[in-house]
Amino acid sequence: MPHTLRFALHRRRTLAAAVAVALAGGTLAALAPATSASAESYPSWSDVQQAKASQAAQQAKVTEIKGLIADLGTKASAAQQQADAAGAAYQTAQTKYDEATLAQQTLQAQADEAEKTAKRSEAQAGALAAQLGRASSQDVTTDILTHPSGSGDLLYELGAMSKLTEQADGIYADASQDRGVAQGLADKAQSAKQALGALAQQAQSSMQAAQRAADDAQSAVQAQNDNEARLQAQLVLLTTNEQGVEADYEKGVAAEKARQAAAAAAAAKAAQEAAQAAGNQGGGNGSGGSGGGAPSSSGWVRPAGGYQTSPFGMRVDPYTHREALHAGVDLAPACSAPIYAAHAGRVTFAANGGGYGNEVILDNGGGISTAYGHIVNGGILVSVGQQVQAGQQIAMVGSTGWSTGCHLHFETRVNGSAVDPVPFMAARGISV
Repeated sequence: MPHTLRFALHRRRTLAAAVAVALAGGTLAALAPATSASAESYPSWSDVQQAKASQAAQQAKVTEIKGLIADLGTKASAAQQQADAAGAAYQTAQTKYDEATLAQQTLQAQADEAEKTAKRSEAQAGALAAQLGRASSQDVTTDILTHPSGSGDLLYELGAMSKLTEQADGIYADASQDRGVAQGLADKAQSAKQALGALAQQAQSSMQAAQRAADDAQSAVQAQNDNEARLQAQLVLLTTNEQGVEADYEKGVAAEKARQAAAAAAAAKAAQEAAQAAGNQGGGNGSGGSGGGAPSSSGWVRPAGGYQTSPFGMRVDPYTHREALHAGVDLAPACSAPIYAAHAGRVTFAANGGGYGNEVILDNGGGISTAYGHIVNGGILVSVGQQVQAGQQIAMVGSTGWSTGCHLHFETRVNGSAVDPVPFMAARGISV
């Protein structure tokens, strides 16, 4: 084979490989030439062909396309940073609300106990008052004057009454102090409760902002995927004399579309088989159960397999090494293990939750919500607004956010306040 022909064939294979790499690098979420409004300003294949008419026009088009590619990357990166920041702000707001709720509940418990103490003190003071009233109905001074022979006993009675009066004064003072303490704690608890409303609203607003930022980031990444591969292929066409680049590109488009369809079908089949296997294993109600399966009579299921590795309550966070409220329980099945909806509900959040990592939140109705954190990247299988059923797989276990290993952080909330999932789920026939 002549050397020039071998060189031409080698060059054609190299160009095809370059296009294939460009296609794979862009992941080709949308494989056909751009049709969206955001992509209407990108060069078409005919624009590129026309630009090759002169060296100046060709160089200008190369510069333009390189700028567009860089801009796509910049926008996607900036959008992701904004989503990360919004997720962190949401987590901070949620943590403030949870800690304030715990403090308010503690104050209320103290106020309730102080109220009981105040009532006991007031009852004791009332009993003494009645005793003094009965004693004062007998005029001891008159008895001393009219019956001097018994004055010793009567003087003793008078002294005893004096002591009783002093004791009563002390008990009255204690009762008054106890009432003041009870009222003060009640006032603090009420004030803290009123402050919770603003904190709850802030947490909710931050969650919605985080979801919007995550949606924007996804749109930016989608735009990058939609257009970068095509722009890269156009660069190849501009910077070479190769005539088959567009055809190679279209072949790559078809191949990538077929690959994605096959991968989606395989993933759907695997998810279906996993759900069937979980159903065959039952509801997973025991400690270290499989999760998922048929719901209990109350309509609840275990959200994941694995044993509990961290309970609800105050602890030293293994990630931050600071004492903080752990507002849920951790279950630790294998990495990428399925996560199931603990109860039927509507998805209200499916995005980056800061320290929660990738997170899904369900509104389960009746003021109850459940949250599922630390989901693996790419492991969220539902979207906001979607209705899901109890036992339906909604995500996969990961270690995103403030996590030191693969696990599910599972929360149960009543009217926005975090409650211990163990007794909550136990009351519904599920052991976690």
